[in-house]
Amino acid sequence: MKEKFVLPEGMIYLDGNSLGPLPVGVEEVVSRMMRDQWGAHLIKGWNVDGWMAQPARVGDMVGRLIGAEPGSVVMGDTLSLKVYQALSAALQMRPERKVVLSDSGNFPTDLYMAEGLIRQLDAGHELRVVAPQEVSDAIDDSVAAVMITQVDYRTGRVHDMDAITAKAQAAGAVMIWDLAHSAGALPVDMAGSGAEFAVGCTYKYLNGGPGAPAFIYVRPDIVHDVDPALAGWLGHEAPFAFDLDYRPGAGIERMRVGTPPVIQLTALERALQVWDGVDMGDIRAASIALSEQFIAEVEVACPELTLASPRDASARGSQVSFHFEQGYAAMQALIARGVIGDFRAPDIMRFGFTPLYLDSDDISQAVDIMSEILRDRLWDAPEYTTRQRVT
Repeated sequence: MKEKFVLPEGMIYLDGNSLGPLPVGVEEVVSRMMRDQWGAHLIKGWNVDGWMAQPARVGDMVGRLIGAEPGSVVMGDTLSLKVYQALSAALQMRPERKVVLSDSGNFPTDLYMAEGLIRQLDAGHELRVVAPQEVSDAIDDSVAAVMITQVDYRTGRVHDMDAITAKAQAAGAVMIWDLAHSAGALPVDMAGSGAEFAVGCTYKYLNGGPGAPAFIYVRPDIVHDVDPALAGWLGHEAPFAFDLDYRPGAGIERMRVGTPPVIQLTALERALQVWDGVDMGDIRAASIALSEQFIAEVEVACPELTLASPRDASARGSQVSFHFEQGYAAMQALIARGVIGDFRAPDIMRFGFTPLYLDSDDISQAVDIMSEILRDRLWDAPEYTTRQRVT
């Protein structure tokens, strides 16, 4: 399926876990939308072009990839806002409890949003952060919500969604999963897991483009009882009644907040069509094969690197990370040679494996280039050691 993506000639793109490439057809569809919908219809586009229904329509497309029930996912806003929505709702569901449990492998923004919400509530809540392997044992009857990113953004370590969800619910806690590094990377079964909430972004493995809107999932049997803290106009039961009092909309519609980003949703909707007919089990098998090949070849050709990801492929997402003291400079040297990965402090070189547009030859070529950079210390140059704003 490599021909379905716009990839610069000579580039080996191992950073789809951070930002996916441009799918073929997105530029044309967005241009046509701007010309034929926004340009020709102006405000009529909300009705005649279906803009108002787009967050739910695209939500169902994402829902298929995360094993969610139809009508249980809606798009809009950013992942940070969706984390806030889910966590605030969870804490309202367990008013007698005061602990939010997370782990040190969680993406920092999730922890920041939790800290901010706790300060705002000023009701004695506590954010308890434990090591990833200690999450299950830390769940007890003091915990209101367990908020975990399924795949660790640095190492790729995968949490057992079913086991942790079951443990949380047995203890009476609400379960929130962040699927930022899961959606489009490995099979997810939200409906089967029974978890109350899930959130995620769409600019990584789902290739929605920089700043593509986030999604939120709410289990259908509880959504009608969720009281949104971010009571936005478009989450209202009847937004165009212009009532002064908020009444939450029906079902997942109540998790909408602001005006949907129609241009970005149009890009995402077209990008998601790449997944038509794709089985997530096949994607998982292919990503494991590529990552296993990468690890084996790197450990032979680049002995300076130390594996930071789990060696067991079943415990690893669709990324591989290595420790290297000069990892930032080495990554910049790789990027200069057309092998695109990224760096995560303090010393992690991170590589994503996205089989929609990567193959075995790409992996071997990337390792050959990395071996040369390390062997000849090509990373040891001023242009590679100066830190940029985005790493």
